[in-house]
Amino acid sequence: MKGMRLALTGVACLCGLNAAHAQSSVTLYGIIDNGIEYRNATGGNVLRAVSGGLFASRYGFKGSEDIGGGLRINFQLEQGFSGVTGAASNATAAFNRQAWVGLSGAFGEARFGLQNTPQYVFINPELDPVAVMSIGSPMNNFNSLTVRVNNAISYFTPTAYGLSAQFMVAMRDSTTTPTNGLQFYNAAVRYVNGPFRAAAGYEQAANAAGTSILKLFNAGASVGVGAARFYLAYHTERQTDESVKRDVYEASASYSFTPADQLSFMYGYAHDRLGQGNNAQQVGVTYSYSLSKRTTLYGSAGFIQNRNQARFTLNGTGYTGLAVAPGADARGAIVGMVHRF
Repeated sequence: MKGMRLALTGVACLCGLNAAHAQSSVTLYGIIDNGIEYRNATGGNVLRAVSGGLFASRYGFKGSEDIGGGLRINFQLEQGFSGVTGAASNATAAFNRQAWVGLSGAFGEARFGLQNTPQYVFINPELDPVAVMSIGSPMNNFNSLTVRVNNAISYFTPTAYGLSAQFMVAMRDSTTTPTNGLQFYNAAVRYVNGPFRAAAGYEQAANAAGTSILKLFNAGASVGVGAARFYLAYHTERQTDESVKRDVYEASASYSFTPADQLSFMYGYAHDRLGQGNNAQQVGVTYSYSLSKRTTLYGSAGFIQNRNQARFTLNGTGYTGLAVAPGADARGAIVGMVHRF
């Protein structure tokens, strides 16, 4: 009888452990994006291997624990790297892209730590068909925006009647002047109703020296018509030291011939509001084809016409483009493969 009680106790303990384990999970994930890029740059024609043409290559861990009462503890650790050399994007940081912990429930979600900004997560997908990625996106090449910040505190609202929002502030630290207080603010709102989507957001970011503040506003709207979607986007940015004062306008469209592919055309114009005539315009195209749920082939091309002292270049999603001379044109193309795991 005693042996049976011990056996039943052991089974109960195992069931309890399994139930506790079922309430939490940790996932290893990543993206590898490698390609071959051709550039016509100031120093001549360049053919090179690059990583991050469409998506920045990365790996990470994310997890969630159900603590009851409809609440979950969530975390994410993420590091960027080069898929063509294996080098870390930032060798001084163990996780240079994301390192946060948070709490979610019916109230929404709160996160604390290094994380992507609402601009990057919430607004970019609504500005053009490629979510402001690849050399084909004018918004990717003409914008100054903060992709992620340290010491961040964010809140994501639940979605109600198609409307949702994200808010973020970030604290200063020993690397900034001054060393305490708030350095960064970002708020974004998105509305989705059937084929119509719209989003807008405001960002204010002080530089590390505390001498200047970048203020920017983004808005975008799109509508789906069958297999096509049409976008209009607007971006404005002002640096309080008067080094930057620019408006960007973009019109774009995408079309899917099959559920596995997407062809996108984009046109953007950057208007220098400092009165110096440093304007630029770009045409771009990006095509992607999914071989499977995890693997995608893509091609992207762009041409930028710079004016006067403008020197915009074609930036990849995960790397900075080659420098161009003031007023010189920039052109390039890339073909690549993305694999997700």
